[in-house]
Amino acid sequence: MNLADIKDVKALLSSEGFVFKKSLGQNFIIDETVCPAMADSCCDRNIGVIEIGPGAGVLTYELASKAKRVVAIEIDERLKPVLQKTVGGFNNVEIIFGDVLKLNLNKIIKEKFLDCEKVAVCANLPYYITSPIIISLLESRLNISSITAMVQLEAAERLCARLGTRQAGAVTAAVEYYSEAQILFDVPRDCFLPAPNVDSAVIRLDIRKDFPVKVKSENLFFELIKAGFNQRRKTLSNALSNHLKCDKPTVLSYLKNAGIKETARAEELTIGDFAALSNNIFEDNN
Repeated sequence: MNLADIKDVKALLSSEGFVFKKSLGQNFIIDETVCPAMADSCCDRNIGVIEIGPGAGVLTYELASKAKRVVAIEIDERLKPVLQKTVGGFNNVEIIFGDVLKLNLNKIIKEKFLDCEKVAVCANLPYYITSPIIISLLESRLNISSITAMVQLEAAERLCARLGTRQAGAVTAAVEYYSEAQILFDVPRDCFLPAPNVDSAVIRLDIRKDFPVKVKSENLFFELIKAGFNQRRKTLSNALSNHLKCDKPTVLSYLKNAGIKETARAEELTIGDFAALSNNIFEDNN
């Protein structure tokens, strides 16, 4: 069976009576170059890999061929017989059926990768849930070295942007705070089964050992960022006045003390600006 041949994969899925579910955002990678490139970018024989959303196992096969150990997490149990046929022959692959947002990944890492030098995450993420999964992985502070993920091209540009640019959003802040992000390569829509209506890209997030800014309250730091970007068309002073429920002169004093102009909008602030602002507000209220 050639897992990069769309006819072979279609025949396999059909033989098991598998039908794609739109509600799960299922688009399986079918390409002879993309999956090997993703595997090369995140693993070697000393590394363990958590794969999210193995689908038909095309990427899983490449990861298993290069990594020391692979634990693939799949939400759709209908794929059990399919994965048994595609990657069941590997003794370094384990499939866990469940929702990655509900599983204890810290426990999985501690129990499944004892003989691995490092652990990386590799994923072909459903478009509708890309940001929640990325944020969950980052905020959980897992003992992982990197996250390599296939995402919608527009999401890739937003995730890998820098605060202070037009493409940035609230999710950008978390990515920049916890990791160093880069777009590795673009992936056209015809590399998937079924083909989506948009192109994709593979990104890599290398987890930071040290954060790029020092904040006195991470909760306040991210709260201000979310408040600013939730009303990104408004000036930051107006957005924060509404969110913090304090008068505008007070907010303007916070901005001035942080070296931020009164008319600034959230998209104009760098991660350093948001850190200075949150630290100034924290100190004034504690």
